[in-house]
Amino acid sequence: MFDEVAAHYDRTNAVLSMGNATLWRVATTRAVAPRAGERILDIAAGTGTSSAALARTGAHVVAADFSAGMIDVGRERHADNPNIEFVQADATALPFEDGEFDAVTISFGLRNVVLPQKALDEFYRVTKPGGRIVICEFSTPPATPIRVGYFAYLNHVMPAIVRLASSNAEAYDYLGESIAAWPAQATLSGWLRDVGYEGVAYRNLTLGIVALHRGIKPILESPAIGLAAAETAS
Repeated sequence: MFDEVAAHYDRTNAVLSMGNATLWRVATTRAVAPRAGERILDIAAGTGTSSAALARTGAHVVAADFSAGMIDVGRERHADNPNIEFVQADATALPFEDGEFDAVTISFGLRNVVLPQKALDEFYRVTKPGGRIVICEFSTPPATPIRVGYFAYLNHVMPAIVRLASSNAEAYDYLGESIAAWPAQATLSGWLRDVGYEGVAYRNLTLGIVALHRGIKPILESPAIGLAAAETAS
């Protein structure tokens, strides 16, 4: 599905978010706080728009995505940026070494993973001790009027916009359903703690339509903490 929408993916996102996608990307980049010389994993990076923002500080960003089509478009768009490396990868079986990255981040991709808790365990594995995770994802607005209006937009307004903005409107049919089915902020925070992250916190963006989650991998840990936590959670 993502292969089919890769060419106009960023344009469609900008339209559907009513311009907020740029603000969410800025907030995510600030939360990651990339520094020159760091190695950062940007999962579900799509065409690399988020990766480019992270790489501006001089960090080396590995832009990983499951979709070969997204990777192809990203490589072409950012061919002149030596700080971005594109890799096709499955979030639940990452092809990287333990503790390889100073920071791991994923924006609007975790809900598309069939086994999100398994993916979080992988994120924890490849994060360096003392490293950080930042997740930006659609969430549940806490205020009832906002929540009702938001889901009305997803169900009735967004499909009409998609037909005008997307190169493949049918590929977006799942979007509203995936957002509605995604757990609220507290649940995702609990998943992060389950795999071993500490200092887990979140803050709402755009009245809770989106939430920005953060955590730190402890410097001193049991080698089996991620696996043990996952087994406990299951």
